[in-house]
Amino acid sequence: MIFSSVDQLRKAIEGILKIEGDNVRVLDEKKLRGSLIDHLVYSAVLSDDAGVRQAARWLVRRAGVMLGVLPSSIQSLYEAMGRGDAKGFTVPAINIRGLTYDTAQAIFRAGLRGGVGPIIFEIARSEIGYTEQRPAEYACAVTAAAIKTGWRGPLFLQGDHFQIGVKRFATEPQKEIDSVKELVREAVEAGFYNIDIDSSTVVDLGKPTEAEQQRDNFTIAADITAFIRRIQPRGVEVSVGGEIGEVGRKNSTVGELRAFMNGYLEELGRHGKDLKGISKISIQTGTSHGGVVLPDGSIATVKLDFDTLQTLSEAARREFGMSGAVQHGASTLPDEAFDHFPKRGAAEVHLATAFQNMIYDSVHFPAPLRERIYEYIRKELAGEKGARDTDEQFIYKTRKKGFGPFKKEIWNLPPDVLRGIGKELEDKFFFLFDKLAVLRTRDVTAKFIKPVDVPVPAPESLTGKGPVKGEKKIEAFDEGE
Repeated sequence: MIFSSVDQLRKAIEGILKIEGDNVRVLDEKKLRGSLIDHLVYSAVLSDDAGVRQAARWLVRRAGVMLGVLPSSIQSLYEAMGRGDAKGFTVPAINIRGLTYDTAQAIFRAGLRGGVGPIIFEIARSEIGYTEQRPAEYACAVTAAAIKTGWRGPLFLQGDHFQIGVKRFATEPQKEIDSVKELVREAVEAGFYNIDIDSSTVVDLGKPTEAEQQRDNFTIAADITAFIRRIQPRGVEVSVGGEIGEVGRKNSTVGELRAFMNGYLEELGRHGKDLKGISKISIQTGTSHGGVVLPDGSIATVKLDFDTLQTLSEAARREFGMSGAVQHGASTLPDEAFDHFPKRGAAEVHLATAFQNMIYDSVHFPAPLRERIYEYIRKELAGEKGARDTDEQFIYKTRKKGFGPFKKEIWNLPPDVLRGIGKELEDKFFFLFDKLAVLRTRDVTAKFIKPVDVPVPAPESLTGKGPVKGEKKIEAFDEGE
């Protein structure tokens, strides 16, 4: 059911949830987890009524808090990793581009099976656009999945690749920086207490020294970090990440790390005394987002430089107290690669495309819908096809952009289809959690992470104190713009 009005929503929650000012009391958890949470999240995502969407999102967020699901920063755990007090595992950071509610449930089920503590749910600036998921919607879907599966504990939501568009920066630099800041503000308000700043796009390798190459990068990163410190909620230290090497370009070096960090810390000091800096650093080690696609649509084997990953992780911890290095573009690597990440001291690994592929390529996914999506891509996105791309390469590289236009159809797949895809995803997530050595890490997470309940006022659609505000327009943004 998708609620058609706030009055209908209010009636549906009677005896299950009780609104008490700016808070929610859970009266019947079993009924909430049974079907009400499904109705709430579908309304939060798919309702045509902005008031219904806002009311449903707020109810889910506050009900989650009451059940022990609190948006949290991973900062304290990463500080412990920097000190060596927590080690031996790599934190998975998972981008969910489509089927968000069901995919998140699969992640939580796998996490519950394995006693996993730290799991990051993230979405990139570009993904927000082409998947049509603004931060508040994404946070709601993930929180609802936690409620549905019975997950308890900190919920790590992350803005991934909050990126400076290189073309926009070249013409209107301050406007581009401000647009990223506004996205950061929106994300933090939605409960994203982990933000990855990606200003590595403006690194200029043509300059003579590493410090000069990294100057725009570390200056922007420090500026946005200071902005985050000004707007973060009371009691929350947002975990901030930086990036020194754009994914898909040349491999990073320790010299670049030092040049970035020395410049970054100096710049950050200019913004204010004792401001906390980044907790991790993203590097390039030979991967690319989505993998390298061969003419038949398969993925080429990539030689990932684990020595670089280990060397930079060690330097990040030893010299700057960070948790270590972050690996992007890893989900399409061969299975045998994943246990190398914890062995080599990687702090975090970002995973996205493989799960998108599993959804599209699942035997359970309806072939007619898949073909409709592909035909849409061939027609509407033809301008993105490279001169030498085969149809298979073009579809593979572009089908991520089918999740937004076909969101309603994908969310409304038949229950048996959703169960089948969900089971495949759950098994894959459990496998990866095992490889990344995060099984049985709930205790170490609880030791260092103490979630904070950040108050969130009830929306106008429930209080009647003002007009319902519309949502921000989805921004189209591609990496490298």
